[in-house]
Amino acid sequence: MIVEHALLDVLPGRAAEFEEAFGEARALISASPGFLGLQLLRCLENGDRYLLLVRWESVEAHTAGFRQGPSYARWSELLHRFYSPFPVVEHFQDLGV
Repeated sequence: MIVEHALLDVLPGRAAEFEEAFGEARALISASPGFLGLQLLRCLENGDRYLLLVRWESVEAHTAGFRQGPSYARWSELLHRFYSPFPVVEHFQDLGV
């Protein structure tokens, strides 16, 4: 299992609209093969910043399966308009230590 990490800086004043759109987008990503679960966390110090953590079976499940799959266009349409700057997405693996 791997964890996708993305720090999402949402345009000021659009947090509520982002959260509503994310509710719809969540169903899209959840239906993707290899998806294991996600958390969307809102920053306490900056209400326009979120941390997205998504658990995947593999990096390929995210990069090839979801991002190249049929639902990604709608995901992008729903969410990408809220970000400034566009988030950097990284993948992490538990070392078990």
